Amino acid sequence: MTYAARIFHHSKKLRHTHYVTQKDHAIFVRWFTNYARPSADKLDDISRSSQHGFGPGGKHGISKLSSEGCVSPSHLSVNPRMMSTLRMDKRNAFWTARGVHSPAIGMVYKSQQQTSSRGFSTSGLPPHQEIGMPSLSPTMTEGNIARWLKKEGDKVAPGEVLCEVETDKATVEMECMEEGYLAKIVCGDGASGIKVGEVIAITVEEEEDAVKFKDYSPSTSDAAPSTEAPSAPTPPKKEVSELPASSPEPKVSKPSQPSPAGDRIFASPLARKFAEDHNVSLSNIKGTGPDGRIVKADIEDYLASGVKEVSRPVKVDTTTSSAIDYTDIPHTQIRKVTASRLLQSKQTIPHYYLTVDTRVDKLMELRGKLNSLQEASGGKRISVNDLVIKAAALALKKVPQCNSSWTNDSIRQYHNVNINVAVQTENGLYVPVIKDADKKGLSKIGDEVKHLAQKAKENSLKPEDYEGGTFTVSNLGGPFGIKQFCAIINPPQSGILAVGSAERRVIPGAGPELYDFASFMTVTLSCDHRVIDGAIGAEWLKAFKGYIENPESMLL
Repeated sequence: MTYAARIFHHSKKLRHTHYVTQKDHAIFVRWFTNYARPSADKLDDISRSSQHGFGPGGKHGISKLSSEGCVSPSHLSVNPRMMSTLRMDKRNAFWTARGVHSPAIGMVYKSQQQTSSRGFSTSGLPPHQEIGMPSLSPTMTEGNIARWLKKEGDKVAPGEVLCEVETDKATVEMECMEEGYLAKIVCGDGASGIKVGEVIAITVEEEEDAVKFKDYSPSTSDAAPSTEAPSAPTPPKKEVSELPASSPEPKVSKPSQPSPAGDRIFASPLARKFAEDHNVSLSNIKGTGPDGRIVKADIEDYLASGVKEVSRPVKVDTTTSSAIDYTDIPHTQIRKVTASRLLQSKQTIPHYYLTVDTRVDKLMELRGKLNSLQEASGGKRISVNDLVIKAAALALKKVPQCNSSWTNDSIRQYHNVNINVAVQTENGLYVPVIKDADKKGLSKIGDEVKHLAQKAKENSLKPEDYEGGTFTVSNLGGPFGIKQFCAIINPPQSGILAVGSAERRVIPGAGPELYDFASFMTVTLSCDHRVIDGAIGAEWLKAFKGYIENPESMLL
């Protein structure tokens, strides 16, 4: 009887929930996935149930919605902080998902992050869909609009390209997902620094509704709670503002302490010279030497405390700034990401380097023979870099420990050998990938390298053109004549090969007083010591050197 009484008691409360929510303006929320978006008929049921509260009408409305696959009660969870505002129009029913912070409790349906939301604005605007900046690569946090291929008022259909988005890797075409009309372009051509999820365009279903969004701007309701929240902790701001006012007090107390000694200030000759060089008044410094004598260390401590900015004249800054002429070049997206990844690599990956000289006389001879066959058949010439990529891939197959990466739980050893090739462009450094390089011929590798390098220079690489690499080759020898260098590992990989130029050297001959000439190419392997031990890295270089010095073995 106790449980029956509790159920009856709570059912009476739920029956009056409708009136409580009308009085307190509480917001009930639901999140729906794209595959669970309710139809207009189901929304009518919900609207009818809301008119009668959560009594018999509301109960049947929700049970019907659940039974038809829109929302399952088992998937509903209560979240007191994150809510999505449910907006409905009596003529046309659309859902909009807007994340806000609120102490109210609502029902939340967990779903993946959406790049567009559909809703009806309370300002009288017709039903519309907000298209957000999509995440087009795993490391993308913001992007730029290269250009729009559709104009405001144009009809769009699923699969049509709306615009070209410059990501952190390349320029990618953004396709339309639903049929409609492009009503408003929020971020035009050349817009930069757009965060993932930020609204870039508005689409509508009816053509006549497009003109109503001429003066439309994205809603700032999401940012309103965040702006109001910092206004609460105003007292700490006042406390912080009082700190600078109290900080000059030690400066005033310092000259008062040496005053008992009279007008004369005792300081060492070195301290006086040091103070003159740095334009520091000795009257502001308390001495810590014998009998309150000022020493050089006291002046250094005074300068380190930040007071030097007040005592130094501004003339030095003006003369230096007028003598320097410079131009600020804006960062491209690829350069930003490359900088952050390389910084992360040097800070978190324990690098060590192994260097070896490889004799390339036989390699150059084989390359000449293969190029003569290529020219006879109308194919493209094979470069030394193509042979290096092939040798590196075969060496990774022979020493698979180097074809691995570090994770928190294990060392992940890859079964595919995918070689990234560093390509320098005007926009920055790209690393397109040659997949399954150990299984491809030299001609195929050469064609792919040339094709991907051209796409990199045109800034038209797709994500599949640079993702999935397990090892990187960087060659500065052939194009630039660099003899030897140490490359930075491309995370999450554990190795990168730096290839230098080939040079002619004198070597001992067959007899005691005889000598000969040979060409040697210097290569340096950068290793992640967490994954590749010194002996394993040396074993890989030994295998690589064997393929370079006996190139016929690569053809077996």
